[in-house]
Amino acid sequence: MQKIAVIGAGNMGGAVALGLHRLSKDASITVTAAHASTLDRFTNIGIHATLDNVSAASRADIVILGVKPWLVQSVLGQIKPALQGKVLLSLAAGIPSAQMVEWLSGSGVEAAYTVIPNLAAEIGESMTFAAPIIGEAADVVHSVFDKLGKTLIVDERRLHAGMMVASCGTAFALRYARAAMEGGVQLGLYPHEALEAVYQTMKGAVDLAVSRGTHPEAEIDRVTTPGGITIRGLNAMEEAGFTASVIAGLKA
Repeated sequence: MQKIAVIGAGNMGGAVALGLHRLSKDASITVTAAHASTLDRFTNIGIHATLDNVSAASRADIVILGVKPWLVQSVLGQIKPALQGKVLLSLAAGIPSAQMVEWLSGSGVEAAYTVIPNLAAEIGESMTFAAPIIGEAADVVHSVFDKLGKTLIVDERRLHAGMMVASCGTAFALRYARAAMEGGVQLGLYPHEALEAVYQTMKGAVDLAVSRGTHPEAEIDRVTTPGGITIRGLNAMEEAGFTASVIAGLKA
């Protein structure tokens, strides 16, 4: 039985806790938050919750740090004595590993990783990237986050790229969905029809490409009849800067 404490059950920490509760039969989950009202949705479904970060970390073998980046240093200061011999998985983005090493000095932590999942962890469909900070515990990272989707262990440089593509990427993909929905309404669909159509089409396109193991362009080629309407649409999107806009967003 994995004893896991999620310190900071906000949007991302909460998604991880909910996903593990639903999908992991060999994990005992404790969550914490700064306010009792935040914990209600967890206690209502049987997840142990507390306002005491130190108590939660003390009881765990694996500590998942889900607080905002600007709170990491202070929260680590609280729970540092409870990290001896344990694995710390930090969900905070943008903190250099050298800084984390400094903050964890003297903690006796067995291993520490920066882990960047996305909100689909809640339903077991996350794309998670992880990079080591201290020690080696890739098996622990996989044992937790493979339950919530797919996991890649990378170096720190590629972690940032993975965050843009996979974590921020959730918002980018849904912004496309919103745009396609608005276009469908302009063309004559009712909003609920356009939304259902866009979501199902996105899901079907991804599932198709994954099941066939193909590059996106291979499936695009199967849709684009020479001289047809799909290639006209694709070319119009490119003229409006579609690919350049996506890459610019990732780089920004």
